[in-house]
Amino acid sequence: MHTSSTELFDRACRVIPGGVNSPVRAFGGVGGVPIFFEEAHGVMLVDADGNRYVDYVGSWGPFILGHANENVVAALRNQLERATSFGAPTRLEVEMAELLTGLLPGLEMVRLVSSGTEATMSAVRVARGYTGREKIIKFEGCYHGHGDSFLIKAGSGMLTHGAPNSPGVTAGTAASTLVAEYNNIESVRELFTSNAGEIAAAIIEPIAGNMGVVPATPAFLAELRSLCTAHGAVLIFDEVMTGFRVALGGAAALYDIQPDLVTLGKIIGGGLPAAAYGGRREIMNLVSPVGSVYQAGTLSGNPLAVAAGLATLRTLQQENPYPALERAAGLLATGLKEAAAECSVPLTVNQTGSMLTPFFTSGPVRTFRDAMSSDTSAFARFFHAMLDRGFYLPPSQYEAWFVAVPHTDNVIDATLAAAKAAFASHAAENG
Repeated sequence: MHTSSTELFDRACRVIPGGVNSPVRAFGGVGGVPIFFEEAHGVMLVDADGNRYVDYVGSWGPFILGHANENVVAALRNQLERATSFGAPTRLEVEMAELLTGLLPGLEMVRLVSSGTEATMSAVRVARGYTGREKIIKFEGCYHGHGDSFLIKAGSGMLTHGAPNSPGVTAGTAASTLVAEYNNIESVRELFTSNAGEIAAAIIEPIAGNMGVVPATPAFLAELRSLCTAHGAVLIFDEVMTGFRVALGGAAALYDIQPDLVTLGKIIGGGLPAAAYGGRREIMNLVSPVGSVYQAGTLSGNPLAVAAGLATLRTLQQENPYPALERAAGLLATGLKEAAAECSVPLTVNQTGSMLTPFFTSGPVRTFRDAMSSDTSAFARFFHAMLDRGFYLPPSQYEAWFVAVPHTDNVIDATLAAAKAAFASHAAENG
């Protein structure tokens, strides 16, 4: 029973647009009333009615160590007793910047901000200031937050709610955003050729997570790097999701490709609002107060968020859970494919590191158009079948699942048992 969630949603709809503070939470892609949560430990969530669920959302990625990790909680408690904010420099933000620049390839300087959207908007502004150009290249299905430049053929909630472009984005902004096809280098080459000397940057999720998990091919990313260099454009890796999720050095380390700028978020805040952008020193020295590209934030480097992020990153450094996380995600991906095949349900599962997405399509899924071939109605039925069995999945076909350290073999086995039952019920409904 979800009586309390229903009542809370009714109240929320009277005072919050759509009853939610971010569109993907609205269950628009699966139907029904969103679940309101009150407590979380490890990978277990407790809703407002006391129902318990195994969590594969992880607050959309930050909780790689699980909810309420003891190291993170201790760091937060220690900082809470000291101060929650200063609006002034702190030791912690210096330690965070030093840690980030030590871990990520090519990250020489970094500026802390409060959200992934803020990070990507700022990175593009700096790239435009550095090159003196206006146009940028983005890729179909990649979501870089809700900045005006990015809401053209975007992923995430833009796909879920059927709005490929957003009212309020000016024609001038749309005209300066060029859209290429993910994993199709010829589409990129054509844009550079037809807009010679006008492109400031290309921004990409090196492993897309906002049209579902769709990794770039190594050859595609390598050629994208070469094209940006040849044409004097800044290459921006949006690693808000993948930074410290797929590897300690992010996708840049995984692919051994160095971007000019990178954006980070999610894990670097340990579940609290924190993000960053950074890269080559000569580019970052254009940022105010050293340079003339202005960007500011009252709560940037908030000590609570930075404390949680530092505790998370240091634990990842010390414990190196990445091999175990990839193994667990691999077991889940393989098990889901096998369970679906037994019930003749078309399913393709993309997995990189501890991120995965089951697409309800025969696949393969390598591009935005491939992802859009998925049967979203079938996913919605599967989502609710799993929810009824106590498993909380991302409420959209076009989002990533996240595996965390507390997803033990027993938890994976229980998930697959529930999935087999869900697929069997799907097959029975379809004769």
